[in-house]
Amino acid sequence: MNILQTEDTICAIATAQGGAIGTIRVSGPEAITLTDRVFKPVSGKPLAERAPYTLTFGHILTPEGEIIDEVLVSLFRAPHSYTGQDSTEISCHGSSYILQQVMQLLIRQGCRAAGPGEYTQRAFLNGKMDLSQAEAVADLIASTSAATHRMAMNQIRGGFSRELAVLRDKLLHLTSLMELELDFSDHEELEFADRSELEDIARQIEQVIHHLVDTFSVGNALKNGVPVAIVGETNAGKSTLLNALLNEERAIVSDIHGTTRDVIEDTMNLGGITFRFIDTAGIRETTDTIESLGIERSFQKLDQANIVLWVIDATCAEEQYRQLADKILPRCEGKHLVIVLNKADLLSSADMDTAASKDAQFDRLKVALPDLPEGVCVLSLSAKQKEGLSQLQKQLVDFAALPDLSQNDVVVSNIRHYEALSRALEAIHRVQDGLAMQLSGDLVSQDLRECLYHLGEIVGGTIETDEVLGNIFKHFCVGK
Repeated sequence: MNILQTEDTICAIATAQGGAIGTIRVSGPEAITLTDRVFKPVSGKPLAERAPYTLTFGHILTPEGEIIDEVLVSLFRAPHSYTGQDSTEISCHGSSYILQQVMQLLIRQGCRAAGPGEYTQRAFLNGKMDLSQAEAVADLIASTSAATHRMAMNQIRGGFSRELAVLRDKLLHLTSLMELELDFSDHEELEFADRSELEDIARQIEQVIHHLVDTFSVGNALKNGVPVAIVGETNAGKSTLLNALLNEERAIVSDIHGTTRDVIEDTMNLGGITFRFIDTAGIRETTDTIESLGIERSFQKLDQANIVLWVIDATCAEEQYRQLADKILPRCEGKHLVIVLNKADLLSSADMDTAASKDAQFDRLKVALPDLPEGVCVLSLSAKQKEGLSQLQKQLVDFAALPDLSQNDVVVSNIRHYEALSRALEAIHRVQDGLAMQLSGDLVSQDLRECLYHLGEIVGGTIETDEVLGNIFKHFCVGK
C-alpha cells in the first residue's frame, strides 16, 4: 500500500475484542455511500440524505436481506471528521463474528481494510493535525500513568506545536534580517539589525531549544520508565532481588554461577513513577563465550541506567566490593548508585549487632573501604526473605525525583523529536559562532535554514517521503 494513498475508502475494527460494544470505522470519499449499501435505517432517509453529527438506528443486512445485527451509525462529513474525510462509525454488539461479518460486507462493497495508524495518518495528510500531534495519539493510547497521560494530552492539544511555532517565527525573523542584509549589501548606509540584536535573538532561540532537549530525560523516564540496572557478581542475589521487587518469579534463581546470561527487563510502579528494572548477567572472569556476551551487555545497560543497584553479598562485602569497584564505579559517575548489601539474613548474630542500622552499615563499609565515593547510598536487606525492600523502594522514588506535570508543561518524550531538536541545537550553535566571528551573512543563513529544517521535521513540514511516514505510523494499532 502506498502510504500517501488517501483516495480509496478504508474500514477497520476500532475497539478491542471482548467488549459489549464493537465499533467499525469507515473513512474515505465513498464512506457514506458504501455504508448505505449494507445498512438500512429502521425509518427515514438513507445516510446520504441525513445531516452530519447524527446517530441512525437500523440493521446491517446481507445482500440476501439477512439481518446481521442491530446497530447505530454515526455520520461525519468532510472536512469535519477525525480524518478530514467523509466518515461513518458503526456501533455493533461486540461479538467477533458480527464484527467480522460487517467487515466482510463492507469490503465486498468496495472498502479496503485499513493498515495500522491509517486513520491518524489521513488526519495528518488532510491537515487535521501536525505530525507531532499525530504521534501523540499513539502515546495517549499507550499511557499508563497520570504523567504520561498529561504529556500526551498536552501534545495532542498543540502545546508542543505552539512552542515550535514561536521558535520558527523567531528563526524566520532572524533569517529575514540576515538575508535583507545580503540583498542590500551594496548599500552600507542601510542597517536592518546590528549584530548585537541578531546575537540576542539567536540566544533566545538557543535557550528554548536547549530547554526542550533537556526535558527529554524526564519525558523518556516518564514514558518508558526510569531505567534501573541491577549489577554485581554472580550469585550475589540480583535475580532474587528483581523477583522480590516485582513480587513474581520473573528471573530464574539458582545457586549455579552464571545462571543469568542475558538482560531481563520488567517494569513496576512505585509512588506513581514507573521504574524499568534491568537484571544483568553476573560480572566475573569467564571463558564461556555466551556468558561473556551477557557480561558485555551488563556494562551497556549500566551505562544507560539512571539508577544503579550494585548487589553485594553481605557475607563477603569487602571482597566483592574490591573485585568490582574499578569496573563499576567509573561507570556510575553522574548516576545514582545504591550499594545493596544482600543476604543480610546470613550474617552472624555478632555482625547483626554491629550492623543493625543503615548508618552503622554505612560506617562499617566506609571504614573498610576508604575509596567509597561520596553520595553513595548503602542499604542492607534480604531479597530472599523480602526484608528491607520498603527502604530500597523509598530510596528509588527519592532518586527518581520526577516533577509533577500539568497539561500545560511541554516535555519531549519522543526520540525522533529529541534527535531533531538536538540537530537544530547544533545548527543554532553554529549560527551563534558565526555571528560572534563576524562570518558573512550567507554562511550564517545556511545554518539558520538548517535549524528551521530540523524543527520542521518534528511537525511534518519537511516530511515528504512515504518511507518516513510509513515508519512513524506502522507502530499504531489498526483502527486508529
